Parts: sequence; C-alpha cells; structure tokens
Amino acid sequence: MEGAGASALAPAVRLTGVTKRYGPVVACAGVDLELLPGEVHGILGENGAGKSTLMKILIGLVQPDEGTVELGGREVVIHDPQTAAELGIGMVHQHLSLVEALTVWENVLLGDASKFDRSAARRQVMETADHYGLEIDPDRRVGELSAGLRQRVELIKCLRRDPKILILDEPTSVLTPAESEQLFTTLRDVVAAEQRAVALVSHKLAEILHATDCITIMRQGRVVERSRTVEATAPALAKAMVGRDVSLRTSAAAFGAIDLIDQGTAADQALRAERDEAAAAVAASDRAARPVVLTIDRARLVRDGVTVLDDLSIEVRAGEIVGIAGVEGNGQRELGDLLSSLVTLDGGSVSVNGTTARTGRAGCMADLGIGVIPEDRHDSGCVLDMSVAENLMLDRIDSTARMGLIDRKRMRARAVELMREFDIQAAGPDAPFGSLSGGNQQRVVLARELGHRPTVLVAAQPTRGLDVGAIEYMSNRLRAAADSGIAVLLISTELEEILALSNRIVVLSRGRAIGELDRREATSERLGLLLGGVGIDEPTGASA
Repeated sequence: MEGAGASALAPAVRLTGVTKRYGPVVACAGVDLELLPGEVHGILGENGAGKSTLMKILIGLVQPDEGTVELGGREVVIHDPQTAAELGIGMVHQHLSLVEALTVWENVLLGDASKFDRSAARRQVMETADHYGLEIDPDRRVGELSAGLRQRVELIKCLRRDPKILILDEPTSVLTPAESEQLFTTLRDVVAAEQRAVALVSHKLAEILHATDCITIMRQGRVVERSRTVEATAPALAKAMVGRDVSLRTSAAAFGAIDLIDQGTAADQALRAERDEAAAAVAASDRAARPVVLTIDRARLVRDGVTVLDDLSIEVRAGEIVGIAGVEGNGQRELGDLLSSLVTLDGGSVSVNGTTARTGRAGCMADLGIGVIPEDRHDSGCVLDMSVAENLMLDRIDSTARMGLIDRKRMRARAVELMREFDIQAAGPDAPFGSLSGGNQQRVVLARELGHRPTVLVAAQPTRGLDVGAIEYMSNRLRAAADSGIAVLLISTELEEILALSNRIVVLSRGRAIGELDRREATSERLGLLLGGVGIDEPTGASA
C-alpha cells in the first residue's frame, strides 16, 4: 500500500470505479487511481491489462461506462482531447502522430487555434527542447528523422503546452539509455519544482524503479497491487504484472539493466560463469562450422545526398543470432528496409545461400527466404483495419487462393493453426487486428514470418513497447528459431536484449560496422565504449 507520506497531498487526479467494456471484453473493471502533485506515478501491466484504456479515458479519447473522474477535487467529464487540454492534461502517445511532410516546429504547433509567426514558433520549440534536454533542429522535416528524434518531437509537442497533468505512454521506447536518463532526470526536477502530476506507462521495470515515486500494477483490467517505489523490487513487480514468476535474465530488456537481477552469491556467480563460458566455447565452435546463410557485402546506400549505409559487411550463419547494436539513427532502419526489399543499394550486394538478391525489387528478399519483423508494426508490419487472418496471410495471399480468388475458408483455417501455435489471444481469426493488445499484434507478425519457414529472420526492435511477459515469449521464440537452424539478424537499441540473445554482436555507427564482438567477449561496459567510439581502431566488417 502507498505510504503515509503520500496521503498528505490532495490528489491532482482521482479516478473512482472506472469501468470500460468493449462488448464482452472488460478493458477496465472498477479501477481506482490517484495522481498526486509533484509525483511521477508508474502504471505497470501486461499488454492488454487496461493501462492504455485508462489513460485514454483521462485524455478524453474514450468515455467510461461507469465511474468518475475528479481534477483537484472537482468531478469533470472529459469529452475529448481538446477538453483535456483545456483542463491542463497532456499526453505523449507511444505510437507517434506526426506529419512527415512538415518540419519539426510545424508539427509542434499543429492544431493551435491562434496565429503564429515562424520565428516565434521556432523560438518556442527551441526553448522547450532546451528546458527538457531534448536537442533537435526545428527546421528538419519529420520524415527525415530517426524514430528516436521523432519521439523527441512528440514529447516537445506535448510539453510546450505546459500541462499540469502529464501522461507519458512508453515515452522512451525509441530513445537511447542516455537520452532516457537525461529526460527523466530533467522531468523529475521539473515535476518536483512545479508540482505537476505525471502518469508514466512503461514496460521497463528499471525505468519505473528509477523514475517514479509510486507504482500501480494492473492485470486483466483490474488493479492488483500498489506500492511506493522505494519498497518495490524488480522480481516482485514482474510477478505481479503477469501473475507468475518470470525469467528475469531472459527478459533483461524489460528491465533496462541486467544488474537489477538477483544473481546469487559470488560463489554462485563464479560457478555459473565458468559453466557458461565452457558451454559458450563449445557452441561458438559448433556455429563456426555451420554455413554462412546471409551475406551483406560492402553495402552502400545514399539517401538525399547522405550515406546511410557505408561499406557495410555482415555475415550470419545458420543457427546463429547476430545482434546489431548502435544508437538509434545510425543505419539500423535502413538495414531493415534493405532486407525488406524497400530500397535499392547504390553499391555492394546481399545474398542468401550464394544467390544474389535484386535489392529494391518487391518480394525479392522474401522469395530468397528472408522474413522480417519490422521495427514499427503499425507503420509497415500490418494493417490495423484488416482481420487477424488477413494480416497473417498478408504477404503470402497466393497460398490461400484458388483460381485467382481468395479462399477465405482456407485462409481462416490456416490462421487458426497459427493462432494456436503462437498462442495469439483474439476473439477469433476474423477479429480486427487493431483490437489486439500490442503483445498479440507482435505475435501475429512473428507467426506470419515464421509460418513461412524462412532461411533468415530479421528481427528489428522485436520487443519495443512490449511488457515483460511478452518480451520473455519473444526472446524464447527467437532462440528457438536459431536452434532450428534459422539465421537470425537481431537489430535492437536495447543493449540488454543484444547481450541476452546474441551469439555475435556488430556495432553500427553512421551506417558502418565499427566493431564486432563474440558474446563471450561482450559486456555492457565494452559495448558502451564501442557505441561511444572509444577503443576502436578500424571497422572489423564481417566475421569469417
């Protein structure tokens, strides 16, 4: 229960008995929640636990079926986001809502009713960015920005309006660890000094433990636990979230720091390290004898006059997981686009089992046996308005067609098989994809790609925005894919995820491979130095 110190403050927000139903599904069931001035309140729960629905009710995107909302002790009805804004509530959404053709400052001011001039608008953007440590060029077109920089724009867009009640939905999912730490350090100072109330929805337990004052945990639409952050531990939070014990090392990316995990006594650690080292040596020797499946040879890609892939060479062997580490915006997205047949190389080549791909030709990579989990499932991994079955068959529609027509019975039957195999929780194969939780949406994408039995699986940010249980599932599936002989290329900005899953790690900077480590040599400290450009002689390229 929350400590006695918390009760001395009158709540800025009080939700009482809030219930929201979608047909037979109860998204929120009698939820009580208080946000206090000067505090950051962590909201934890699995994907589909009701967190987002609760926050949408507070911002006016969803109307509750039952319950009340009070602001400063006064009951209010929040009809829409405009009403919420007038009441001093702002929200940063996990899935960005920016216009790519507009500049940063134009996006920040989009929706303002008052007139503005360019110089004053740019100055406001820069002042807000400086205040929160979110450096950005106000004149850059949003379509040219990396995912991390776009998230900064979304944050600035919200913070510029100076909300007294701030909702942050996975605000650091595409920020680097250093950017995340800087944001929360600044945010906590501002919250305390200006007595703002903040709700932080995050799947990263280390983030919650570092950045919040108190924590509410939801499961299946209900509040199952509340605590002051100083009294909380990562294992206890994880268990409360999913209702069972979770392998914390398997789900290290959910914690944001491996050192949060209880590793036993020094003697236990030494014995485990010795065993792990011996097993890793045998496994590494075995992998080295396996054939190279994916070869990227001196790949060069230029976009708008900027070289985004620069003489990049990578090899991945059968049954191996090669992790691609790097700060967001250093070629990871372009590498994923290349292997999705979305771009044509300006130099170099890509081949699978010795067959050279025609880069940029639609379907070419898939025809060679490359499956791709894209970094943003809403942007390029699925169609929200289509059914689960349609999304599962999206890139292989001919496999369920007869005489040039889609055989829907056949498509539904195949979808049911995949839903069962990958434990996809949905009302059925005809359920709208957009009605699924984030974790189940990602399972659909994973099921579609693995269902085609690929030779190579490219997993780009596969656990971004997922809860600890979904991360554990995804991690186990990627390991199982490699164990079955699939060559896995893991592209992630989560160092803990890279360290936990990879057999070999390649570090990217400005589209180049600037370092390569075997997992046995890799530590978070050494990877951090590589990411910062310390201790590097020359790019190593691919491993033989």
